[in-house]
Amino acid sequence: MGHLPGAVLRASGPPALSGPTSDTRWGRHMHDRKPVQSWLTDMDGVLVHEGQPVPGAPEFVKRLRASGKPFLVLTNNSIYTPRDLQARLARMGLDVPEEAIWSSALATAQFLADQRPGGTAYVIGEAGLTTALHAVGYVLSDFAPDYVVLGETRTYSFEAITKAIRLINDGARFICTNPDATGPSVEGALPAAGSVAAMISKATGVEPYFVGKPNPMMMRSALNTIDAHSESTAMIGDRMDTDILCGLEAGLETILVLTGISSRAEAERYPYRPSRIVDSVADLIDEV
Repeated sequence: MGHLPGAVLRASGPPALSGPTSDTRWGRHMHDRKPVQSWLTDMDGVLVHEGQPVPGAPEFVKRLRASGKPFLVLTNNSIYTPRDLQARLARMGLDVPEEAIWSSALATAQFLADQRPGGTAYVIGEAGLTTALHAVGYVLSDFAPDYVVLGETRTYSFEAITKAIRLINDGARFICTNPDATGPSVEGALPAAGSVAAMISKATGVEPYFVGKPNPMMMRSALNTIDAHSESTAMIGDRMDTDILCGLEAGLETILVLTGISSRAEAERYPYRPSRIVDSVADLIDEV
């Protein structure tokens, strides 16, 4: 799959950032790294929360677009196409271009196209995943496929899971878009791809290869998509175990926001740390 174009034109030069972080316990001072020239940000918990925009997020996105810096909005959710997500964000006042959205479905399709061009796959998932695989020239088939590819779906079918188990037992390679065990909903937690992958692994004895966060593969594919470099890119996330870990392992500046999953106290329990912690993306507007 060819790289998607960057979200916006490049700026003529990176602006100077403010001085070192106020809380130096959280890693290096900002002046120890190159100025941020490109941005990656998680979506849920950073830009939106429970179906509403995070205060300051529309202004942050507007500033990103005006700055000329390449950026991508990342999500582990493989259900939706970038066009679907663009429309969803637009309804909440977030003007994010379709080409500035990078999902685990796109990363998975790119990974498979690189590994085994023109292959075949049996897919459990929705339009976000099937569209991405079609776009890279994959044929979806349940006849001796090269891969079983598992993503999110609103309704996991016992029949489809059974088919996946049998195909893996027959030699198909097992890929999962992301390891998230649960996903959010208005009613509460929903089982996500990671939970279903665990069931398939239990039945087959085969562990999947997870492409999405916290695999740094997801981050590197995002960097390649906008032709960015890890030394001058920042990753904004709300989860220590996915966003921050993924950004850290890919060599990025990592910024934890407190508008989603991880709290400041919870962040202290991890053996690794973000570069810094801020209350929300509203605190980053002046740095773009």
